[in-house]
Amino acid sequence: MVSAVPEKADRMSPAWWQREDLAYTDGRLLFAGRDLAQVARKTGTPVFAYSGHRIVDNIQRLLTALDDQGLNSRLFYAIKANRNYGVLRQIRQTRFCGIDACSPDEVQLALKHGFNPQEISYTGTSVANSDLDFLAGHPKILVNCDAISTIRRLADRCPNRSVGLRVNPQLGAGYHAGLSYHDSSKATKFGIYRDRFEEALTVAADANLTVERIHFHCGSGFLSSGLATFESILERVKWFLDRCPGVRVLNVGGGLGVPLKKGDLSLDLNRWAEGIGRLVKPRHLELHTEPGDYIVKDAGIMILEVNTVEEKGGAKFIGVNGGFGIQNLPLFYKTPLHPLPVIENPNAAPEIVSIAGHINEAIDLFAENIPLPPVCEGDLLAFLNAGGYGTSAASNHCMRGDYVELMLD
Repeated sequence: MVSAVPEKADRMSPAWWQREDLAYTDGRLLFAGRDLAQVARKTGTPVFAYSGHRIVDNIQRLLTALDDQGLNSRLFYAIKANRNYGVLRQIRQTRFCGIDACSPDEVQLALKHGFNPQEISYTGTSVANSDLDFLAGHPKILVNCDAISTIRRLADRCPNRSVGLRVNPQLGAGYHAGLSYHDSSKATKFGIYRDRFEEALTVAADANLTVERIHFHCGSGFLSSGLATFESILERVKWFLDRCPGVRVLNVGGGLGVPLKKGDLSLDLNRWAEGIGRLVKPRHLELHTEPGDYIVKDAGIMILEVNTVEEKGGAKFIGVNGGFGIQNLPLFYKTPLHPLPVIENPNAAPEIVSIAGHINEAIDLFAENIPLPPVCEGDLLAFLNAGGYGTSAASNHCMRGDYVELMLD
């Protein structure tokens, strides 16, 4: 459930979300050159519409920032963010990006889409023996071990393999505190802590496993305001690197965010890359990074139909034909999906409304007490930044799990 403070519309300035491939034209919302009203009327709703061009632009923006720092780097798209066929095909066609997977089925899907084993990085948590049996059969996959237990059991199946160690720097950053994966005041399930790192190295050495990579992941969705924390995390990672002179790769995970609301500042990728460069270049390390949500989040829009407009208990509710079963970001991650009428009424003053999904649960709210131009039953709403962690996390709760996905370009 996400709340927002009403804001005045400034018709003389571009909206905070507006960009070349996303804007109103003659009162109609266009995305990737397509009229979203026409798209939705043709496909039906709920529909998730993706832009392949935006995906490629996001990948290229990351690569440019890293290349400008002279970094020897590799991208691995976190497939858990969105595993739609068209999305994966678009990423594969760039030839610039591998896959970050966290389950055997994700690996199988990547292989099915033409990614080679050596283009797949695998970082799981609470890894089962069946997962390790699968990984033992794919010796070229880059496995990062999240626990000493994983190291020991993987070594039983494939000694002499090279591995990475996922470490816990006890500091994190994200869209908000709940999406910061590491906190010095609370233990988390992710990674190997400093107090057991020497033990992890010993277990690996005893099994003739070569530790080639150090991996960490700080959280989900940090922007420029989180870069100071990210740089502090890099400082902490030095401690782990100093104890592994044979390491040749640093994997900085993902977690890069995009603006979700007015006032958010885009992530300064140049500063992000500069901070990484200060750590890896003197050590001559190869850089791996796993941006998933950053690549697809703003490349996707969810379109729903308004089916109910009604006042209840003094609040105005806008009911739509989708719910947390197909898009759970506002509920579980507490991150907003900015709604826009697909057909604009530029002269209408916004109303304060709550947007309710159609799952028969009180918690199924996309937004609460936000300003929205007046809409009627039968109108369409477009929810921005819906390209990641939507359909890939979908359920069939209340048997309302149906949706359509399509690539617009």
